Amino acid sequence: MSLGARTWPELDGAPATLLVPVGACEQHGPHLPLDTDTRIAEAVAVGVAERLGVGTLVAPPVGFGASGEHEMFAGTVSIGQEALRAVLVELGRSAGRWVSRLVFVNGHGGNVLVLRDAVELLRAEGRDVRWYGCALPRGAGFVQDGHAGRTETSIMLALAPEQVRLERAEAGNTAPIAELLPAMRAGGVRSVSENGVLGDPAGASAEEGHRMLAALVEACVQFVG
Repeated sequence: MSLGARTWPELDGAPATLLVPVGACEQHGPHLPLDTDTRIAEAVAVGVAERLGVGTLVAPPVGFGASGEHEMFAGTVSIGQEALRAVLVELGRSAGRWVSRLVFVNGHGGNVLVLRDAVELLRAEGRDVRWYGCALPRGAGFVQDGHAGRTETSIMLALAPEQVRLERAEAGNTAPIAELLPAMRAGGVRSVSENGVLGDPAGASAEEGHRMLAALVEACVQFVG
């Protein structure tokens, strides 16, 4: 499944779908690691590749994204929208020389506008490129919050429990994201949440995280086809 582990003759002339995880390096409250979005995107991509089998490859993740809204927190590293767009477009053009299909698997909401723009351009150039956002299906009975709350905490407890500092977990601003967006656009996440959390990690569990991951993988499998 791993693109990096293959050799070029193994891939030459063989139809392939390439999954490219796209994440971020940004604050996730006082209890989750900075690469949470990247880990989740990569886990979904690997799960999809396992389901689809031969001919599906997972590329090394794009670990930096457009995270300007988190830059007032230490540890956040953002490359901005323009640089991210250039990276995604050039990845699509390069991989498009030998893959039959390319799918960006995105784990960070701040990347969405860039992904839409990059994919639109790549498709206009005649490439089979699309993107999937790691969002839980609505109506599935899961708690869904904005950032570093129960959703991401549960998934990280399933993926890397040793990286979750549960003793530091605490609620942040629990208002709906739609209500917070104007203030966030003007002053970043810290203007609405001092600890960087949008939601409440209380009640998170590895069991719930495994079910969430399974739902994300299933939705992406259906999307990729």
